[in-house]
Amino acid sequence: MMVLSSGAIKQLILLIFAITLLQACSGRSAPAPVDELYTGKTYRDFEPNSLNDKEYEVQRGETLYSIAFRANMDVQDIAQINNLQKPYTIYPGQKLSLVSKPQYGATSARKAQRTTSAKQNNKTSNNAQNNIKTPVANTEQKEYGQKTSTKKTVAKQTDKRRKRQPKQQIKRPEVDLPSNDKIVWRWPSSGKVLADFSLQEQGNKGIDFAGERGDSVNAAAAGKVVYVGNALRGFGNLIILKHNDDFITAYAHNDKILVKEQEWVDVGETIARMGDSGSPRVKLHFEVRFRGKSVNPRHYLPRSR
Repeated sequence: MMVLSSGAIKQLILLIFAITLLQACSGRSAPAPVDELYTGKTYRDFEPNSLNDKEYEVQRGETLYSIAFRANMDVQDIAQINNLQKPYTIYPGQKLSLVSKPQYGATSARKAQRTTSAKQNNKTSNNAQNNIKTPVANTEQKEYGQKTSTKKTVAKQTDKRRKRQPKQQIKRPEVDLPSNDKIVWRWPSSGKVLADFSLQEQGNKGIDFAGERGDSVNAAAAGKVVYVGNALRGFGNLIILKHNDDFITAYAHNDKILVKEQEWVDVGETIARMGDSGSPRVKLHFEVRFRGKSVNPRHYLPRSR
């Protein structure tokens, strides 16, 4: 029988200990659960362009503007494709066709037709107003689209005049929307800029502002509230304002919304309170869209706040 020396015994014990340790380490073959790891979010996780299908089913709480915002399309193009008339009312379950944006020539033709039609309507309206004398009896003036109440005697007189007028109805906008060069722009927040606009594919498509919860979020230009909600993943409580047929602005991650859809707001008016909805920190994510595409807000905002 072989007798081991004390030195050999120590080496054997160390060898056995090392083998046991290696087996214990190799016993955990499964990695740490994914939910225990923080991977962070890139801008692609917040990218609104998530509608890549040719057809989309409208969900509850969505508007045509929010769908166009997600698809990076001009709302007027989607309306034209689906034969929708203003104010672009849509319903849950409705199927909308989403195709690539028309070529520039088609878009130009559409805008030229709209401009020509507007000029003709203005001319027709002026001629009609010049030819019609003001009735002696009092009449109640209503908003466009509502019925006008008059006395029977006045109605008989106006019936004859109506027969002489052209059959084409004159549509008047709710509010005279400013042309692009007439829009007055202001900074939507006084907070420090966290992230600027980027042209990179996965870059920031707007400007991020730092702030404290409850800080004012202001309208960058006068316009109409066309969307209020949180249906767009990654934007939290979102507000979209329409300024004219070309420009819209978006305000994301709000804590408290102070406006409602279809409401008109003035430039600089407080429309929300800053928050962290859909964001790991309190901030305002602000975007300017020109015909559905993200553009650098600094090209329009004043140099100084």
